[in-house]
Amino acid sequence: MIQTPKINLIHGDCMDLLRKTPDNHYSISIVDPPYGIGKALTTWSHTDKALSKVSVDWDIVPDKEYFQELMRVSKNQIIWGGNNFLLPPTNCFLIWEKPNKMHTLADCEYAWTSFSSPAKMTRVNRVTKNKIHITQKPVALYKWLLTNYAKPGDKILDTHGGSMSIAIACFDLGFDLDLTELDKDYYEAGVARFERHRAQGQLFHAPAAQLPEQQKMF
Repeated sequence: MIQTPKINLIHGDCMDLLRKTPDNHYSISIVDPPYGIGKALTTWSHTDKALSKVSVDWDIVPDKEYFQELMRVSKNQIIWGGNNFLLPPTNCFLIWEKPNKMHTLADCEYAWTSFSSPAKMTRVNRVTKNKIHITQKPVALYKWLLTNYAKPGDKILDTHGGSMSIAIACFDLGFDLDLTELDKDYYEAGVARFERHRAQGQLFHAPAAQLPEQQKMF
């Protein structure tokens, strides 16, 4: 019998959760905090009617306390946009290459990690349809991270849930997840997206260790 993972989607400030969480409570934090690039986000042409919210008032870089708490509550971290933050050097940086290039947006994104394994790159198309968040990442990207950096039984944290792509990935692969999202509109849209996915009746949740060998890097 395969147990359904516990997906805990929280509407609120991630700092409230972090401050009350014990040391090393999470196996991995996989987070995509605001990069602080502001108006650069609005250069994208918003043609998708599902993306009704284009304000970037939320795009404020987290302070030092956020990163201190994140590293206290989790044994390892994967931080998208790590090149925008003051973080220690890492051997294992990750690059997401976006084959479907758009001249107004970056062709790749960088993630800082706490792992000591070799740096890696993956190619996954960016989301271009039915977006509910301006910086929405594909579910396939999060499945790649979980397959290669998480172990069966790991508990995952995401402090900036956004479109909740990671919630769908954790549900499909059988990982418990705590996720916070401060923005009410994004939270509600993300929860609705996740619930639609769960309602599709996907009953098989294969832990990362059971995925086909060709999907693993190591």
